[in-house]
Amino acid sequence: MRKALTLLVFTLGLSLAGCDQAAKPAFRGSDISGANFGQSLALTDHNGRAVTLASFRGKLVVLFFGYTHCPDVCPTTLSDMAAAFKLMPDGVSDKVQVLFVSVDPERDTPEILKAYVPYFHPSFLGLLGSSEQVAQVAKAFRIVYRKHVEPGATDYLVDHSAGSYVLDGRGRPRLYLPFGHTPQDIADDLLTLLKAE
Repeated sequence: MRKALTLLVFTLGLSLAGCDQAAKPAFRGSDISGANFGQSLALTDHNGRAVTLASFRGKLVVLFFGYTHCPDVCPTTLSDMAAAFKLMPDGVSDKVQVLFVSVDPERDTPEILKAYVPYFHPSFLGLLGSSEQVAQVAKAFRIVYRKHVEPGATDYLVDHSAGSYVLDGRGRPRLYLPFGHTPQDIADDLLTLLKAE
């Protein structure tokens, strides 16, 4: 009897574990649901409008930190995001807002961001702020960046974290997309998260 009861409890435990796994969405990126960081953002978009995470409530937000003089990571990421939008059914990308936060406030003016960011997709928004504001938002999202000057160079690069965060419609961090995530993987993850909303 005891053996049968133990087997029943063990089987029930496996069944419940299976239910938990089935209820949780499967993502290609890293599931960071329940993360206790990235709760605040207060910057200005490239149109001069003050924005916070609440400004995009009800939409998924893809948040990426970079700069317009970036030679490779930033244009590749924005291009991949735009390609992912094309892979989604008509109208679905309207439920997603891509935000590009500049970590180069010295050079990235509103005019430069307005010309650069929507070039990849008209709905994408560039965000900017003072050095202090950008540092505060980067810290809130555990982003690292620093100016890097090559010996003999007349200009500088900015080393920065290369992945993207996806926040759900309530502004909660849900996904981390590493640099190099394919457009198909990005589209699949966004669609999966939208279905789970």
